[in-house]
Amino acid sequence: NIAMAAQMTDAHRRFLQVLMSHGIMEGSEARKLHRRCCEIHKVYYAHDKLDDFVSTINSHLQPLFMQIRKGMSEGDGRAHYALVNLAETEITKMASDYTENELELFRKTMDLIISSENGFASSTDILNLADQLKTKKMKKKEAEQVLKVFVEDKWLSEKNGEYTLHTRCIIEMEQYILSNYQDVARKCNICHSLAIQSQVCESCGIGMHLPCVRKYFRAQTEPRCPQCNDFWSCDIP
Repeated sequence: NIAMAAQMTDAHRRFLQVLMSHGIMEGSEARKLHRRCCEIHKVYYAHDKLDDFVSTINSHLQPLFMQIRKGMSEGDGRAHYALVNLAETEITKMASDYTENELELFRKTMDLIISSENGFASSTDILNLADQLKTKKMKKKEAEQVLKVFVEDKWLSEKNGEYTLHTRCIIEMEQYILSNYQDVARKCNICHSLAIQSQVCESCGIGMHLPCVRKYFRAQTEPRCPQCNDFWSCDIP
């Protein structure tokens, strides 16, 4: 592996440091950062070689059980890059940052989001769980504060009082969710990654991300399910 080690430059190290401080980065930001790091350290730069650049970093992160993973925002379909810890499940990793009852609230919020039809849980439903926690009950005000922190830390996203899993959370926890929510978690029929916010075929039950739905049906005169060919009854976003 000596040859691989030789390829890690200061440009790679700077990229990794900045990504670590952000936790997650939108694709266009990561491309800008790639360019800037190469220019600062006078390393060969090619605009279409970001993924190669990242895989060089990943080969060095392997012994540390970490990895930069690429994922998609379920809202707009844009690519994101996130630094993921492979050594632990997300819950044990979060345990160092949150108290037991905060973690329990997060788990219960995740249950609501994943088992919902549209991938969202209302703040009302989440706050109603606060005084049912087994570890230690929470007052509503306290729970509101904790939800705010989960949003700031990029585990949850919030829009008009509705909560869903943040892109970072989905990239980080995909395997955990697929193995712990086998009955309800589904993969997108188009891009084959975990789909939280999705549309579901009424006939055969397959799911598709909204950006994937948009892309897939753009070319079709009549929207039909890619799996069973029945008419797609959901509104195309």
